[in-house]
Amino acid sequence: MQLPDMNLLVALDALLDEGSVVGAARRMNLSPAAMSRTLTRVREALGDPILVRAGRGLVPTPKALELRAQVRDLVEQAALLFRSADEVDLGTLRRRFSVRANDFFVGVYGGRLIDTLNRQAPHCELRFVPEGDGDDEALREGRIDLMISNTRPRTPEVKVQNLFTTHFVGLVREGHPLLEGEITAERYASFSHISMSRRGIARGPIDTALNALGLERRVALIAPSFHAAMFVLPDSDLILPVPKEALLSISRLGLRLRSFTLPIALPTLMLTQAWHPRYDKDPAHRWLRETVRASCADTWRASQPPSDT
Repeated sequence: MQLPDMNLLVALDALLDEGSVVGAARRMNLSPAAMSRTLTRVREALGDPILVRAGRGLVPTPKALELRAQVRDLVEQAALLFRSADEVDLGTLRRRFSVRANDFFVGVYGGRLIDTLNRQAPHCELRFVPEGDGDDEALREGRIDLMISNTRPRTPEVKVQNLFTTHFVGLVREGHPLLEGEITAERYASFSHISMSRRGIARGPIDTALNALGLERRVALIAPSFHAAMFVLPDSDLILPVPKEALLSISRLGLRLRSFTLPIALPTLMLTQAWHPRYDKDPAHRWLRETVRASCADTWRASQPPSDT
């Protein structure tokens, strides 16, 4: 079955609403001659003259009057369909967003994200998915909506957006002997450390930097998450490196921990959010990405030292 040209439906709506070829032509940005030809096509498609001359004007036929409301309804529904590609009603949206991120991100940014979700999209659900080893297909297969990490996905088609940069600071318990004097690389290396690694790796950039100075540290504990490691500190003399934004959570929770500037040079980390192109134009997904980025920006500002001015 051959479908009629849908442009004729829009033209018919304009003709019935204006009751004039000239008026309909103006509305559709056509010349009167082109609109007149379109009216001829409409008449042929419907088997009815639609508009007939009465004196110096045109009047609708009974068939046209019968179709007027239906045509307007169809045109409005079609317009709504195409507008929906750019709009989303967050108040009625029901959707689960799955975001892969480590516990540092969940702890620092999760509260702000869920607060925004509850206010703007109250029927949606935020699901944080643990980081997995070597699972590069999760975005491609649609098992997660976003991946937030300091490593870029290997799948080439995935889109990536920078969120913020961060660096590590040291963390110890209150009264730790390291805090009693100048924190040099030698004194730093002399204490036992915690390595945060979900893969159980003890060595990393800290060891590389210490080795370049002829120093070596002892890793006494390997923890799978930052927060698990943080709660070990009050009962030990261990040292834990954490992204500096984690200090916001420590302050908020009133944990009796102290931070210090690391006495070694470490690379700056760039956290990014990545998603599959299938979601690039999806308005709900775009809202999620914008919300994540705004939350990160707000938290970054909150983590800056107070201005002297």
